[in-house]
Amino acid sequence: MESVFVTGADGLLGSNLVRELIARNFEVTAMIQKGREPVTIKDLPVKKVVGDITSPQDVKNLSKGFDYFMHVAALTDMWPSRGGNHFLINVEGTKNVINAALENEIKRLIHVGSASSFGYGCLTNPGDEVSLYKSYKYNLDYMDSKQKAHELVVTAVKKDSLPALIVCPTFMIGPYDVRPSSGALVLALAKKKLPFLPSGGKNWASVKDVAVASCNALTKGRNGESYILGGENLSYKDAVRRMANAIDLKYYPRVVMPDFLMKGIGFLGSTFSPLTQNPPKLSYSMARVACDHHYFSSAKAIQELDLPQTPIEIATQELHHWFIENHYL
Repeated sequence: MESVFVTGADGLLGSNLVRELIARNFEVTAMIQKGREPVTIKDLPVKKVVGDITSPQDVKNLSKGFDYFMHVAALTDMWPSRGGNHFLINVEGTKNVINAALENEIKRLIHVGSASSFGYGCLTNPGDEVSLYKSYKYNLDYMDSKQKAHELVVTAVKKDSLPALIVCPTFMIGPYDVRPSSGALVLALAKKKLPFLPSGGKNWASVKDVAVASCNALTKGRNGESYILGGENLSYKDAVRRMANAIDLKYYPRVVMPDFLMKGIGFLGSTFSPLTQNPPKLSYSMARVACDHHYFSSAKAIQELDLPQTPIEIATQELHHWFIENHYL
């Protein structure tokens, strides 16, 4: 039985990824942050070890003797926009993973990046794996740090012959969203707490599809290549309409807020949040992102990693059902 070492195993993607690995009869070991209760994987046949992604010794020692390494762990918070621990966790952590994979002679490292590390496009010309990064304009440490980590892996493949492949999810929807992260949109929709919509759009992916393609990447795909793992490109208005229909909501927001108002609310959120010591519901950077169309093509991953294309309705239903089962609704 082949073995896989996984960081970030109890997050949204990690929780689905671990289940896919178990279904494929891999022996899975999950590195869990000290003091964190891995509620989404606690009952699974997974070995759990405590470690710190920012500790070179932890990462190297704990990942020794494994066939594969799947690096999912990342700080994804959008607040604070600047000055958080994003570069420590996402960049320095990735350096530790790269060094450990090289020293421990891992067969293949799967690094989970982000589609935002590439340039987004429009419906008729979506971004792909050769589109240059342009999200630096949002001044978000999350996006900038993920792009930097992406570059580190690419460089290590070229200079050190690191056996690695980078998978880059878009906006994932699906079960086991404990915090919740992307699922906050579905939760707000179901609770009728989504009063208006931004003018932009995203590429919406089923998290289960991303997990399947990420596991496929252990044996498929080309070393050193990057793959955008996404689904359908939809505006917020179209996505919310389809999500609402999927969970039988008769009433859902239809009003698209003008960009200047959206950004104004975000500006106020960013201005007053430091005074209240609470994260804003909408920051200026987040508002700017929401007003743009972040559309991507997953054609490469569909062809080379057999990325499934589950409709947004099914992903929403699975998440909604999980929210109900776990008393979020």
